[in-house]
Amino acid sequence: MRASIEERRWRDALLLELDHEASLTKGRRLSSIFFGGGTPSLMAADTVAWIIERAATRWTVASDIEITLEANPNSAEAARFRDYRAAGVNRLSIGVQALDDAALAFLGRLHGSDEALAALAMARDIFPRYSFDLIYARPGQTRADWSRELNRALQFAGGHLSLYQLTIEEGTSFHAKAARGEFAPLDTDAAADLFELTQETMERAGLPAYEISNHAATGHESRHNLVYWRYGEYAGIGPGAHGRLILDSANFGRRKTALRKLREPEAWLAAVEGGGDATCESERLAAADIAAEMMMMGLRLREGVCAAGFERETGMALADFLDATALEDLAAVGFIECDDVGIRATASGRMRLNAVLARLLA
Repeated sequence: MRASIEERRWRDALLLELDHEASLTKGRRLSSIFFGGGTPSLMAADTVAWIIERAATRWTVASDIEITLEANPNSAEAARFRDYRAAGVNRLSIGVQALDDAALAFLGRLHGSDEALAALAMARDIFPRYSFDLIYARPGQTRADWSRELNRALQFAGGHLSLYQLTIEEGTSFHAKAARGEFAPLDTDAAADLFELTQETMERAGLPAYEISNHAATGHESRHNLVYWRYGEYAGIGPGAHGRLILDSANFGRRKTALRKLREPEAWLAAVEGGGDATCESERLAAADIAAEMMMMGLRLREGVCAAGFERETGMALADFLDATALEDLAAVGFIECDDVGIRATASGRMRLNAVLARLLA
């Protein structure tokens, strides 16, 4: 009984915050819903259905709306797949991460490869669209290892695969283990070789990279994630959620605003129950900040940053924002292309995007 009461309490709070976000964005069109972060696949299907239904009463909903839910591939969560489909979810994103049991243990995953493949088979039968992710450039991974794993993954893929290079970031358990000598990260040249192999393999399979780490057949791109990369508007609901909305202000007019919700679940819940909203940060972004964010997000895409969209968001011409010398230098070495349509990173440029951005935004 306690679990059902708590589920209802959290559901009601999520609906309250959804109502608040809708009040800020009246008249907008809803093209996607994404249940992600933490473990959304532990959410009751009834709660998912309530949120989808409430959203449809608060915004104009696109006829082809994409509704994605992130899930782990263990058998307990897979047992809920049919309920989520019945609730209205039409796209599943599954965190597989590897199709090798030793690699899954290294990555700290609790499922095995057989369990993951069973979940993928179930997703294929239930959902019209699904995707899963893999992490490569793992310690000791060879070109032959990754080629076998990637080709095995393609046998189970739908129209979309997310393929991420393992990064060892400070503050993570991986960084601490590497510092203690428990494993040796793959060197930069070997990782770059695996990146190139990934691009070549996926192109041949008809799932080219539309973003650095995301590959899809035409029409199977993640519409929700494209909103982020194209610097569109999105409302964040729930603990720790982020949003980017165009809001009116007496002092600043209509401007893109960055919002963030309280991260600690109990604090978020108390704030929403007390006032309908748990926003803890609201920053109206300056044109220079918007420009930098658009470059950092948009150059991840094969299509790049649209010049017309850039000017609409920032009030600046793309050519006026970018340093001409930096453009010439990066174009000369084959890392970027720039024309009247916009600016985009080449395949070589996307491989070293951090360095490209550092040069462009210096």
